[in-house]
Amino acid sequence: MPAIQYIALNSQGKEVKGISEADSARQLRQILRDQELTPMEVEPTNKQFDKGDNRNVFSLFAPKLKALDRVLFTRQLSTLLASSMPIEESLNAIAQQNEKQSNKALIMGVRSRVLEGNSLAQSLLEYPNSFSDLYCSSVAAGEQSGFLDQVLDNLSNYLEREHESYRNVEMALMYPIILLVVAFAIVGALMVYVLPDMIDVIENTGQTLPWATTLLIGITELMKSFWWVLLSGLLAVSLIIRGILNQEKVRLIWDAYKFFLPIIGKIIRSSNSARFSNTLSILTRSGIPLVDSMKIASEVVANKALQTDLREATQDVVEGKSLRESLESISYFPPMMMHMIGSGEQSGELDRMLERIADYQQAEVERLVSTLVKLFEPAMMIIMGGTVLFIVMAVLLPILSMNQIV
Repeated sequence: MPAIQYIALNSQGKEVKGISEADSARQLRQILRDQELTPMEVEPTNKQFDKGDNRNVFSLFAPKLKALDRVLFTRQLSTLLASSMPIEESLNAIAQQNEKQSNKALIMGVRSRVLEGNSLAQSLLEYPNSFSDLYCSSVAAGEQSGFLDQVLDNLSNYLEREHESYRNVEMALMYPIILLVVAFAIVGALMVYVLPDMIDVIENTGQTLPWATTLLIGITELMKSFWWVLLSGLLAVSLIIRGILNQEKVRLIWDAYKFFLPIIGKIIRSSNSARFSNTLSILTRSGIPLVDSMKIASEVVANKALQTDLREATQDVVEGKSLRESLESISYFPPMMMHMIGSGEQSGELDRMLERIADYQQAEVERLVSTLVKLFEPAMMIIMGGTVLFIVMAVLLPILSMNQIV
């Protein structure tokens, strides 16, 4: 039976929302009427988007699991399957205890697909906004190997580490960003609303204004009269740059250049290495062949230049080269990573070695980001201090000149 979500009114006129299983929307309406409820909206949970060419458009409005909800769903499903509970019953139990209506609708939609005879991986593919290719491929490998609970356990560990790393970066950047926004807001308000009145008083005395004061007046008038031009210009420049970077050739050149930027290049190198290694580790551990694992892992990498090189390395593996030999042609990976991969291939513990590489590279990313944030805070204070000093001097110099005349 498909899962159908509904909105109805009870005898007191209060709105009631829920999800139930029925053969059709018509049958569910009759069931609701038997329960003395007046159905208002009745719609299948899997009616999110069509499978045609418009799938990408409609998928924007499909229900989506947040990162933490996806981690919890994976962990719960792994635990229930390990206790020998069938997949459909496990999904039903997870859906019933979920407090978010959208998450409950999504899980019930997946369960409906499973009850129709689809595999769990095929059912999850209906919700690409919530479950990536890596996720679905791992689930498919677990179903084929018969170790779905173990695969889901490994997958939940991977998702937890990924979520934790993103959260650490967000928390580290939160304070500097808030401080920067507040500082610019205060300086902007001071220049637009306070300084013009003070400068008018100084000009009325008839004295010649210093260059700093004249420059400040010009900046203030520009911001006050043509703020919309500046804002439109910034928006236009950002759109133009984005359009240029969307061109494939330009994007490849820019992504390749990123690796040579100071500090930022090291962060990009380590983060892409960690993501590739972690993805390849969990896929190979799940029983997916190395070539297929490399194809999926290369798509997970965000850098287009690295993606192109990884596709060529995958072809080298197909032709018979080892993983280390195929990856050594890529200059974007750190040399230590190649040595550890070679050691893993020789010892037969490639998946464990890849996991160690991912842990080390992720720790390197967190260290570099922490260093960059610590450098950003004093640099921002120096910039804001210099800005405030310039404004104060531009105001005080004419006042001091007035005192000398008196």
